[in-house]
Amino acid sequence: MVLFKRKPVQLRPPPPNLRDNDEVWYIRQTGEVFDSYDSYLSRMDFYKQRKFNCQITGHSNLNFFEAIESERAGAAEVEQSFPEALKGPVLRRVQFQTVSRIDALVDQIYDEFKTDYHPGEAVTVILSDSERRHGIVRDKTRYGSKVLPDGTLTPPYTRYIVGLDGRRGDEALLEESNIYRDRKVFTKSVLRSFIKKTVAREAWNGAPWLVKSDVAEQYHIDTRVPSNLLYDTKLMERKQIQAQKRQSLLHNDLNSLLNSGSSSPEAADCLRLPDLKPTKSHKAQHVQSAQQYHQQHGHEKNGHSTAQAAAQPPPPQQPKYPIEDLQLELSGTTRPALHFYCNDPPVAVKQNAQVQLSRHIQMKSVGQLLETWDTLNVYCEIFKLDSFTFDDFVETLLSASDVQPVQLFDEIHCAVLKSLVQSEANGGAVQVQLPDVESEDDEDDEDDDEQEEEKDEEPVPEAESLPRATRATRSSLAKVEAERLAAEAAAAEKAREMEEEAVVIHRAEEALEDFDWIDQLRKRNFKNGGWQLMIVGLLYQLSKDQRRQKLCEELLARIVPPDVEATRETVLQHYAALDISYRVNVLQIICMLTMQTKAVRGYMDDCNEQMTKYRKEKIEWQRSKKQYVEDLKALNEQRKILLPENMPPSPSQEPITPESNAKTGDPEDFSLAGEDGTEDDDARTVNARGRSLRRADDRAAKRKRKTEEELERKIEAEAAAKVPKQSKQFIKLMRDIEKKQDEIRECEEEIATLDNDLREADCPRTRVLGKDRFWNRYYWFERNGMPYGGLPTSSTAEAGYANGCIWVQGPDQLEREGYIDLAAEHQSEYKAKFHITVPERKKLEEGQTSVYDATQWGYFSEPNELDELITWLDPRGFNEMKLRKELVSFRSKIVTHMKNRKKYLLLPDTDETNGDANGTEKDKAEAAVEPLANGTGKRKSTRTRAAPAMPEPLPTVLRCTQWTNSMALEDLGHLHSEQPPPARSRKQSQRKEATVDDPEPPRKKPRAAKRQR
Repeated sequence: MVLFKRKPVQLRPPPPNLRDNDEVWYIRQTGEVFDSYDSYLSRMDFYKQRKFNCQITGHSNLNFFEAIESERAGAAEVEQSFPEALKGPVLRRVQFQTVSRIDALVDQIYDEFKTDYHPGEAVTVILSDSERRHGIVRDKTRYGSKVLPDGTLTPPYTRYIVGLDGRRGDEALLEESNIYRDRKVFTKSVLRSFIKKTVAREAWNGAPWLVKSDVAEQYHIDTRVPSNLLYDTKLMERKQIQAQKRQSLLHNDLNSLLNSGSSSPEAADCLRLPDLKPTKSHKAQHVQSAQQYHQQHGHEKNGHSTAQAAAQPPPPQQPKYPIEDLQLELSGTTRPALHFYCNDPPVAVKQNAQVQLSRHIQMKSVGQLLETWDTLNVYCEIFKLDSFTFDDFVETLLSASDVQPVQLFDEIHCAVLKSLVQSEANGGAVQVQLPDVESEDDEDDEDDDEQEEEKDEEPVPEAESLPRATRATRSSLAKVEAERLAAEAAAAEKAREMEEEAVVIHRAEEALEDFDWIDQLRKRNFKNGGWQLMIVGLLYQLSKDQRRQKLCEELLARIVPPDVEATRETVLQHYAALDISYRVNVLQIICMLTMQTKAVRGYMDDCNEQMTKYRKEKIEWQRSKKQYVEDLKALNEQRKILLPENMPPSPSQEPITPESNAKTGDPEDFSLAGEDGTEDDDARTVNARGRSLRRADDRAAKRKRKTEEELERKIEAEAAAKVPKQSKQFIKLMRDIEKKQDEIRECEEEIATLDNDLREADCPRTRVLGKDRFWNRYYWFERNGMPYGGLPTSSTAEAGYANGCIWVQGPDQLEREGYIDLAAEHQSEYKAKFHITVPERKKLEEGQTSVYDATQWGYFSEPNELDELITWLDPRGFNEMKLRKELVSFRSKIVTHMKNRKKYLLLPDTDETNGDANGTEKDKAEAAVEPLANGTGKRKSTRTRAAPAMPEPLPTVLRCTQWTNSMALEDLGHLHSEQPPPARSRKQSQRKEATVDDPEPPRKKPRAAKRQR
């Protein structure tokens, strides 16, 4: 059943009072009948929306008719693949289940039937001699648990009689441990599709799953719903629960009322239960009298009358945040200035000296560059490409030529082209839909056939059909003249169109006369201009599609111009000389085609399955963490109870007296006594004789140190004697607390890992960080679908970033018309409220740099700009609250990548230069004194006052040339642009392995530990 907003589509009933001769409009796919054309058109418009889902396959973004076809195909596939012997038992188990989520229901049914087999099911068995045989289950017997003499129960087990294939009458008696199914026969995905096809559930909380009536009749399943699962019964239960809650609340209020009333006998007589009424209760009278007393005395005390109090206006109601962003008052701050990666920014700004490549790029190409780079990096595992940075990608498209070839340029084109057509070894099938190309011979044959048909079908006038002679009038003559002029204009228009068609725009046909690009692509002949000619063939075939005709012909006019002979060499030269705007157009076209291939679609499906698995694991870890937190809370409560008995005493603060010093032998007193010379015999001997004994000072210091150590040991022993010994229960409790804390920490680490895996597997679409108050979109392309810094095994992984910027896209046309460029009356209303129009506010709060539509892009590349942007956003608005939350969540990662990008591109640190230029007087006066070798000191400034370093000129060796496609070398053994090497003989490979002393260890596959795709 087709779903619209997660609910089944309900068909329209036929119109009432319909007669046989009435004119009706009919929809063949649904059987619906309409008595008016408007109702028919509105229904067809509803069906043509791409908002329907296929219930069986789960495919979305379909119109109604595509969803119906998808359900029919999915139902046929499920009917064929799901085992017939399991259909009845599975449906009986699913019938009347009350599990709300279908994922939980599928898991439950799958766990029950995973090791349970039924008669008629094809299985594989393992015999006693370890021989594997195919067979069919004939019968099963279930044995219950057995009570042993010691009181324990044995687990239940099942025995099956399986008829073995090959010989008639050959059977085996086996247990469930020796039987298994084929892996692809009974899986969760197949089970889920089967349940969606055969079972339905009503849209109310607690509704049971019900097998469809025709399926239940086929498999003899009881469809009588138990009374406790009916909607009316559930509704009555809820009403009873609510009534019980009201009664309990009323009882509690009555008890509080009785306790708050007077304790005198008169009051007790007044509080008789039969006389209690809401309007005459003691509590109401008490509250009413108190209110009257306070009103009277309050007015007398304040000297205000009731009329004066009533005349005061009520205070204005405070808005409940969040609200619409543009309904907030002006912030008074300005957004940090945007940078532009182009030479034609929408506003006048200084040329960005940090990125010299932007001088050669137009604004219309920035969005295409970002889109193409993101596609190639997200699906790099499908294309078998090492990830690369955005700056290297732009540099490659700018600098690659026949004089200076760049491996990244060739590998991108060849890898994407290989995904469109399979190789000869894999069948050579074309993976995308391409428009047909008609040859000249076919066109000539069609013209000849049309001429022959016209000759054969010359009309023969009949006597009755001959026109009668009529009188010529002015109106008839004017009509004939108008028809003649119209015919002449049509003929002139047709002649002009034929002349335009006769003008040669490009020479793609000549270039492809002896070159079948699809066949050459199957053979992977990319060398010597091969892939450039394949691009020409692809663009020429796509130009037959009206949607792509204009762009493809413009590109072909650049690659195979009409004034140059079309050969392999000229195609190679012209493609090498293409401007970056045309190169990115070609890449965008072929990358969009790859989205239709089975490889990319399968990759998306695998990612969705992995995300479902990760979500389930995350839920389990979250449950475990919650349980550990509750256990830790209980252990902390026990610790609080046992803590007073096991707490060490606080140190005593006794007054220090000379007697205590003498008793404890204070080391300071000992040293002072030694210095005074009253207790040191050796020192007295030295003073008496006037000369020093050898090593006398060393012996004195040794005795002093020994005495100090003895005193310290004595103090520690006394302190340990005063501390009560902790009980074994308290020690065990502390160990349990540490263990629970470690378990909670482990759960948090696993949850963080699963969150990152979910982020990387989220590849179908690019996630936007959010929108600001003026509906500008903010992107951080590392947000989802790829590792933060690209593949860790990439050849340029040391760069430490992938894109390294926050990109800002302007609002689309509908958002601009609906929120910014308002009508005159709405602008006047807004100005009356805020004293400024929306465009004026945009100019005021965005500063000198803005983007005005969805084709314009700007970016932030500095950490301080990110912090200023977060400060500028107002969390009281709907849009900016979400955007600010995302920026704060990823701030540390974004800042790290921004710094890595500056380091990789050898850009000056603007934070430090700005800090030096705007430093305070205290910073300017900072200095440090460093000791020199001769013992003197020299004051040395800790800050440098040199001018900011200018960006280094472009190196002679480009950064993008450091990239190598190591993934293709490992998986394929060669680059995409190269032919596969011939197979080596076994002796040669052994000889080569023997000559290698220290082979390089194999490279790990990217993200293999996290994603199994």
